[in-house]
Amino acid sequence: MTSPLASPAARTPLLADFSLVVSWKKVPGLEQARAAIPLGTRVLVGFKDSEDLATRLETVRAVQALGFVPVLTIAARRLVSEEMLREFLGEARAAGAAARALVAGGDPPQPCGPYADAGSVIDSGLLEEHGVRQVSIAGHPGGHPAVTDDVLWSALAAKVATLERRGLDGGVMTQFGFDAAAVLTWLAELRARGITVPVRVGVPGPAGARQLLRYAALCDVRVSADAARQYGFSLTDPAGEVGPERFIRALAAGYDPRRHGPVKPHFETFGGVAALGDWLAGAS
Repeated sequence: MTSPLASPAARTPLLADFSLVVSWKKVPGLEQARAAIPLGTRVLVGFKDSEDLATRLETVRAVQALGFVPVLTIAARRLVSEEMLREFLGEARAAGAAARALVAGGDPPQPCGPYADAGSVIDSGLLEEHGVRQVSIAGHPGGHPAVTDDVLWSALAAKVATLERRGLDGGVMTQFGFDAAAVLTWLAELRARGITVPVRVGVPGPAGARQLLRYAALCDVRVSADAARQYGFSLTDPAGEVGPERFIRALAAGYDPRRHGPVKPHFETFGGVAALGDWLAGAS
């Protein structure tokens, strides 16, 4: 896939130090895209219900073997026991891959075990005990259908405060979206609320427009007709492949370090890691 971002005028420093997400099935694509992804890039290892603990650990080891930096995903409400969390962290630490993690609530409305939310995992002490030093938490620039904005902001501030109290380096990784202007507005409010931690903005990698809409529906991401149009597809006729170049351009054009703080993109790999690698090769 040739990217319109490939022209020199369209390149942006925001693309430096990006991160991405993989699951076990996408490890071959990660290897295929290796030339376009700098060594040391952070690679989030997804927490999928279809993958058991052993498979997640194999993904961690594979990411590390390819020269990238694994970031563990810990979905609080999907953990069935404290022992499950201890085993995952212990095995990751034995592999030398436990330093970074994303701790999120997870999708189940009711917890499968003792952890009701991300904050309860962070405050358990198990992260530090197993060598985790940098923890990202979830942010929602597009809001959440089941939670009011006031509650989202309060929970985010509380988790950042808990990270600081426990001596953990904090960060925010946002849900993906299609509206760069909404992301910039959210970032400005985040900083106005005194939250200064780095943010990784969720960006869909290149994929089919219908595929993007399917994932948006699965992840409760609202997509307006205007946001879709600006991103590069139509809600009424979602045909063809679409890349993130328009979103990245708009984000870069409106980005002000003084108002928005440290920001980098985090790519979702809905269309595959190889497709993202091709896009990145064109954008470099």
